[in-house]
Amino acid sequence: MVDVSQFKVGVVLDVEDCGNPKKGKPLKSCKVNVGDEENPVTIVTSASNVRNGSRVVVALAGSTVYNAEGEEEAIQKTTVGGSMSEGMLCDAKMLGWSGGAVGIAVQVPESFSIGSAPPATKPRGGNQAAEEPQGQAPQAEGLFEKKLTKEEKKKLAEERRKARAAKKAAKKLKKKNKVDPQWTAKDEIERTTHMIENQTALKTDQQQAGGLMLGDTMMYS
Repeated sequence: MVDVSQFKVGVVLDVEDCGNPKKGKPLKSCKVNVGDEENPVTIVTSASNVRNGSRVVVALAGSTVYNAEGEEEAIQKTTVGGSMSEGMLCDAKMLGWSGGAVGIAVQVPESFSIGSAPPATKPRGGNQAAEEPQGQAPQAEGLFEKKLTKEEKKKLAEERRKARAAKKAAKKLKKKNKVDPQWTAKDEIERTTHMIENQTALKTDQQQAGGLMLGDTMMYS
């Protein structure tokens, strides 16, 4: 079980771009108040959901976190993207919370005071929209980074496809119910999913046909 007492709730006072790593998303240098507003700490992160005023959880140098492989690792001051980072912004996995994407900084409600320890479980009523954007954001290079396997990428693409189908189905269901009250959300999702699959298959066939035509042209030229 993660010992959250070693971490601190902080508020982001300032965010500046500090260059792009060779791999991954652009880096940000954040000034974070973790209890002493006159002496904020500097945290370098690639989390896309961090902004001025974000109430985050900070793992300062000297604390211990679990990395993507589930192993304990001590946080140290280190230079990332040309800037000295004095710790890390915690994601849900580091805190042992359920839910939340890897590399996305957790955010807590204002009821948790600056400098205090974060909750042991994911709080309700927090800024969930800012905390969990679509997709997964990688950690800054030099900290922790988890690369998705082909199977995980395929599964993620399938989940996004189903989410798009469900969103379209919800809109069309309202119109459909006016005509046929017995029409259910499941019926509409299945119809929309089938339509998307057909469109994808048609696009693949067109690409393959284009490749064959190109091959024929090269053969007889």
